[in-house]
Amino acid sequence: MVSVSSPGRCLMLFVPLPFVVALLLLILLIQMIRRSGDNETNPFFMAVVAVYVVQSVVIGLRWGYNMLEVLPVQGVLAVIVATLSWLSFDDLRDERPLSERPWLLLHVVPTLIIIGLVAFWPAPISLFIILVFTGYGMALNRLAWGGPDALGSSRLDGVINSYRALQITAFAISASAVVDVIISLDFAETGGIYSGLIVAAGNVLALLILGGAAAVAGSSRPSADEIGGRAVEETVVMVSPSEEDAEIAAALDHLMQSRALYRDVDLNLNRLARKMGLSARQVSVAVNRVKAMSVSQYVNDFRVKAACRLLTDTDEAITRIMFDAGFQTKSNFNREFLRVTGMSPKAWRARSAVANKSSATVIRLAG
Repeated sequence: MVSVSSPGRCLMLFVPLPFVVALLLLILLIQMIRRSGDNETNPFFMAVVAVYVVQSVVIGLRWGYNMLEVLPVQGVLAVIVATLSWLSFDDLRDERPLSERPWLLLHVVPTLIIIGLVAFWPAPISLFIILVFTGYGMALNRLAWGGPDALGSSRLDGVINSYRALQITAFAISASAVVDVIISLDFAETGGIYSGLIVAAGNVLALLILGGAAAVAGSSRPSADEIGGRAVEETVVMVSPSEEDAEIAAALDHLMQSRALYRDVDLNLNRLARKMGLSARQVSVAVNRVKAMSVSQYVNDFRVKAACRLLTDTDEAITRIMFDAGFQTKSNFNREFLRVTGMSPKAWRARSAVANKSSATVIRLAG
């Protein structure tokens, strides 16, 4: 509520909370667009944020100013958000270009159905939206169950952040289905007395979820569990490795050491599997069982060891070393370096300098 004073009167201007959410999301979208010039940004995810900006404005008009005319648009936008959310992470699962995945056009069907319902048969719209959110929520949760290695097309440098975002999105879509059920029950029991409050609370929750996702993506510090040597996100099932698993792991070790594949900043699980002539699942399972870690951790261990050597033996800038070792972002480099060594790159270099100086002194005195 904003008060605007003028001669002889006081005008009260009501600004619905969803408008504030839309503004904050718009700022996030602008930042994503700016970053997309330097980094590969998933277009589906940017589309999700853009549609959510419009949806928040529509919700504000509906519940802030009681504009019932926007109700049909609200339902259509909700289905589009759920669809784009799935496509965002499906694109990280399969690296084939969109032209080679024509079946993705089937995901247009839910939007076409909701448009048809809006035009010709509005009665089952709420039920249909609940079914759409439930279906995509289950699909996202199933994908998340596979752990970080399920996102085989995501760069290994940033796959943990992608996996965190997947978990958050799966929760948000599933929670939206529950909220829609609650709203439907409220309309059935009370005629919608509490629906405005529920929608407002849902928008605040969505803002917190998206804000948490942004904080996770920009975080450069791991949790205590990550520092201890195993990230909480890594879903590794402890199963005794087979002889085939051991052979695959040994071949991968040789490949990483002889060809320094870890230096490729765009390396992902699918690309690594192709170089070995195996499926992504075979490589992932072998690393999980033999190394007791995900493929992303396995590759980043090589990168951190290479960075440690460069920090100790050269005077190159830390940023240059980060790229030479195979990392693309400073946040991921700092997080993985801390996970493996327990300290920052700068602290490692300072400690190495002291150790080298002490060694040189001992050698000089001995001579």
